[in-house]
Amino acid sequence: MEFNHTSVLLTETIEQLHIRPDGIYVDGTLGGGGHAYEVLKRLGDGGRLIGIDQDADAIQAAGERLREFSDHLTIIRSNYANMKEELGRIGIFGVEGIVLDLGVSSFQLDTPERGFTYRVEDAPLDMRMDQRARVSARDIVNTYSEGELYRMIRDYGEDRFAKNIAKHIVAAREKKTIETTGQLNAIIEAAIPKKIAKTGGHPAKRTYQAIRIECNHELDVLRDHLDEMIGLLNPGGRICIITFHSLEDRIVKTIFKTNENPCTCPPDFPVCVCGNVSKGKVITRKPILPSQEEMEHNPRSKSAKLRVFEKAEDTQEHSKIN
Repeated sequence: MEFNHTSVLLTETIEQLHIRPDGIYVDGTLGGGGHAYEVLKRLGDGGRLIGIDQDADAIQAAGERLREFSDHLTIIRSNYANMKEELGRIGIFGVEGIVLDLGVSSFQLDTPERGFTYRVEDAPLDMRMDQRARVSARDIVNTYSEGELYRMIRDYGEDRFAKNIAKHIVAAREKKTIETTGQLNAIIEAAIPKKIAKTGGHPAKRTYQAIRIECNHELDVLRDHLDEMIGLLNPGGRICIITFHSLEDRIVKTIFKTNENPCTCPPDFPVCVCGNVSKGKVITRKPILPSQEEMEHNPRSKSAKLRVFEKAEDTQEHSKIN
């Protein structure tokens, strides 16, 4: 199947990267290669792009799409959490720019056997972005305790009916293992008041988001490795991150802000004594949003937000961080 995915905020992201023809760039969520293609078009003889993705289908599709740039391209199948380690293996310890386009791709949503969407009734519950991973959505739904399911749906799905949904899932699986999206949809629909289900969009949407985030450790990976990625930037380098829901955006916003102003001294101290030094500046005080035209052309872009951080030009500070 062809890997179809429309890159969101493509023009805005490329503009914010401030691409240098001789620079080294990383696309940590390569996908179908949309952002990577535009970066590679702008690179000269000394430029290079490293594309990272954990999805085998994405790796294959991007390799085909970007074949004309093979002299300037390295593709690695891995999670962007391993970016520093993977770059080190090929002798790269600093880069001019990093792009992350978070969330699930159009291809993953539109491929029934991947089990990402509630819109297909007879798909297997999978949701693994990396199909080498041991734990799938099926495992989560059938083995997590009621308390764990409640916590997951409440925190990651932000669903006010999380407790009842968790209760219904546990009751249903005691009678029969939950194998398909259709089974899960029916369980969730039964857990939500009919009046709410009719007016609040698809009742399973938030639960599916929660399971997907849990299955792929999406928030943990972002939270635990964003500082490290900022550390990989050379002086003046930029990291551009596109998020699709409030939980991701909150993490990016907070970590960018902390890297800009890491001082932990009490506000009433006349001078800083903690010794923490700013790593750079937040370029986007408010996130960059899709244009009306893009949202009409690609409805999946409606929740997208782009935030940008720029590494400090102070080369002495760069050497200390790296």
